[in-house]
Amino acid sequence: MSTTSKDVTVDARPKRQQTAKNIAARKGDTPIVCLTAYITPMAARLDQHCDLLLVGDSVGMVLYGLDSTLGVDLEMMIRHGRAVCRGAKQALVVIDMPFGSYEESKEQAFRNAARVLSETGAGAVKLEGGVEMAETVRFLSRRGIPVLGHVGLMPQSVHAHGGYGARGRTVDEWQPIIDDAIAIAEAGAFAVVLEGVAEPLARKVTEVLSVPVIGIGASNACDGQILVTEDMLGLFAINPKFVKRFAEIGRDIEGAIAEYADEVRSRSFPAEEHTYKMRGANS
Repeated sequence: MSTTSKDVTVDARPKRQQTAKNIAARKGDTPIVCLTAYITPMAARLDQHCDLLLVGDSVGMVLYGLDSTLGVDLEMMIRHGRAVCRGAKQALVVIDMPFGSYEESKEQAFRNAARVLSETGAGAVKLEGGVEMAETVRFLSRRGIPVLGHVGLMPQSVHAHGGYGARGRTVDEWQPIIDDAIAIAEAGAFAVVLEGVAEPLARKVTEVLSVPVIGIGASNACDGQILVTEDMLGLFAINPKFVKRFAEIGRDIEGAIAEYADEVRSRSFPAEEHTYKMRGANS
């Protein structure tokens, strides 16, 4: 699609400067900046500062009040993926494959991943799992679907692993996580998210993988970092150990709402400057 003004033709389609291939080439380079996004206005604000925007299944907890990510479905991810792609012009948009949309078979994973990319305009999908998902990652990658892996603490598997506690805090827990990361990278993932692991293990995984490792709760030893945007902006009272709050938006919102309520009740809002006048000689 293009728009023409006199002799100038302007391509109105979004320009995606970052691709999965670009991100893969960033191994050991300047750290990769990643945040989550679920809506168009936030995506537009994040876009100029981020290399990668993840439409995470955390949307279920952040926007819908779910207790976990397990209640998120494919329709929800596609809906929010479209919204984020409308706001992002340069960052690579990656969309989480929700629980139950890819585990059954590699063919199921391909059908659903292809639908996600074709219906949203995103550049890649993310799925959780290690050795057991390597065949699926390879199947998708060989068919033109870029995959961001996710190992370590995997929120979609919290029931199987006994909760959200950090992984790899004893040496005997290391090898399965290392094996998972290697398997996914060798299967063709362009990068791997490593969540909730002890710093020495994060350093080891980052050293052994040839693709970038993007950490969340995995120390600054990784090739990049990702956080849930609403966490780092201080929108919620609960603050995970690995999150630094760069703002206190939640507190500011509460203050603004309280001020609004006071002014409505005292009739000081809307004031004269917020009120329409009649037009004409008698106004």
